[in-house]
Amino acid sequence: MTYKAPLKDMLFVINELAGLHAVNTLPGCEDATPDTVEAVLEENAKFCSGVVAPLNGPSDKEPSYWHDGNVTTSNGFKEAFKSFAEAGWQGVQHPVDFGGQGLPKLVATPCIEMLNAASISFALVALLSDGAIEALLTAGSDVQKTTYLAPLISGKWTGTMNLTEPQAGSDLAAVRTRAVPQDDGTFKVFGTKIFITYGEHDLAENIIHLVLARTPDAPAGVKGISLFIVPKFLINPDGSLGARNDAHCVSIEHKLGIKASPTAVLQFGDHGGAIGTLVGEENRGLEYMFIMMNAARFGVGMQGIGLAERSYQQAVAFAKDRVQSRDVAGSAGPVAIIHHPDVRRMLMSMRAQTEAARALAYVGAGICDIAHHHPDAATRTANLAVYEYLVPIIKGWSTEMSQDVTRDGVQVHGGMGFIEETGAAQHYRDAKILTIYEGTTAIQANDLVGRRTARDAGATAKRIIAQVRATEAQLAELTQGSQGKNDADFKAILQHLSEGSVALEAVVEYVANNMKTDVKAVFSGSVLYLKLAGIVLGGWQMARAAIIAQQKLDDGTGDAQFYQAKIGTTRFFADHILSQASWLSTVIINGSAGVLALTEDQF
Repeated sequence: MTYKAPLKDMLFVINELAGLHAVNTLPGCEDATPDTVEAVLEENAKFCSGVVAPLNGPSDKEPSYWHDGNVTTSNGFKEAFKSFAEAGWQGVQHPVDFGGQGLPKLVATPCIEMLNAASISFALVALLSDGAIEALLTAGSDVQKTTYLAPLISGKWTGTMNLTEPQAGSDLAAVRTRAVPQDDGTFKVFGTKIFITYGEHDLAENIIHLVLARTPDAPAGVKGISLFIVPKFLINPDGSLGARNDAHCVSIEHKLGIKASPTAVLQFGDHGGAIGTLVGEENRGLEYMFIMMNAARFGVGMQGIGLAERSYQQAVAFAKDRVQSRDVAGSAGPVAIIHHPDVRRMLMSMRAQTEAARALAYVGAGICDIAHHHPDAATRTANLAVYEYLVPIIKGWSTEMSQDVTRDGVQVHGGMGFIEETGAAQHYRDAKILTIYEGTTAIQANDLVGRRTARDAGATAKRIIAQVRATEAQLAELTQGSQGKNDADFKAILQHLSEGSVALEAVVEYVANNMKTDVKAVFSGSVLYLKLAGIVLGGWQMARAAIIAQQKLDDGTGDAQFYQAKIGTTRFFADHILSQASWLSTVIINGSAGVLALTEDQF
């Protein structure tokens, strides 16, 4: 089953929820007119659906492979990446000064979703390059920007992120890779890095590794980590490629999912030292790497949304085609399984969660654009705080959601879902890594608790909740005295959203008030807090969408079937997903005793 980009929903969210019209007025975003954005998305959809999506299944069966230090990617990847680069898709959101298109993040975000829906394994090379570009734009020297940015943005070269070591997973304080200063201002890098996505491949002529390492006199812990550029091939003064650097792939991993994406073990310095150059200042590497990680974390959230959409589309197609059993209400013979109520429930759950996560992520992208482009400094600061609050939710909730959705995708297929040839199982396998890399769900939740909630005593969260309540007021106004076709839907949406905002606010207060006095109790509910925030804020965006859909129906403009479906999907989300908010709040606030009840010896 092929992939068809949900352009109608994407454009609805971009225009009606994420506020493209406002983003388009920002300095530097003037080219992002509605017509231009629609044309960009249509072209991207053609590329992703026609070129990349057909590679997804075959590349899972015949993944990338390593031989004698070199990696050969799956059939079709090299040609597809060449087309991707030549069309300029790597540079959609990157500066025109270095060859990019300079379009807002709000425009790049659906392109990222579509690429990942087509093939996460293929899309990962672009995601890591995006992170490297962001880090160099922020912390690179003028020489480094001139040397590396244009080739990275053009897709001539690709980038990687080198954090993890055999003894240092999420705990980067344990990084041991060494960087020894040389007389010419360079460094020689020695060490081993593992789990390096696209650390070796045949798609581009050079690979630019960004590597965390310690200089000889660096302080212990995370305060002593620096960031270095270590290219696969050294760069000559004229920009041409020079000698092979002492950075080699010694193996690639065999994995549960994303099999076509080569995950490399890289060895630096086995033959005298890999030559690297310092990015920014010594001992600030973790700070710079987090620039990459924040960009990548948002991108991984989009991976979850894209994968969920692909799984949903496949499940719907199967449910309409698979004939099995009679209708419970009676039928002359067996019917397509989409007639069976529980299959409908699963499909609605898949659809509603995917649409809610998409809406929240796109709104986050629009807020990010305001944070970076608005002429008023106070407005930029306020929007940046909101965006940074949303990033761990977009990453953590969307990826956990993708596991639920792809699991249901297998279930809709029944026994055929368990058979690899249908492709449903691949989506389920691919989804698992999304909750792990670029920071596990627990790490996202810890960030949400510590840096995004406790640090400002919940002020940013409460500002967002105030906006949720403004939407509740709109819903209340819509239902007062109304006897319309969708009146019962909006009353249910209002009820559950109101209960959700109360639940979220209670948890925000709990986190802010108890962080210093009972820190383990607070963190024992951190992942559930992240889930609660995703459900409530996703439900908020769905409620906004339903209000706008009703206005369109009242005006008699646009596709009535689409708008009615949006209201129905929001009703499902409210009844089945948003209704979980109150018990989540109760568990978060009162559930730590059970989490911490046993001693280590009792496990």
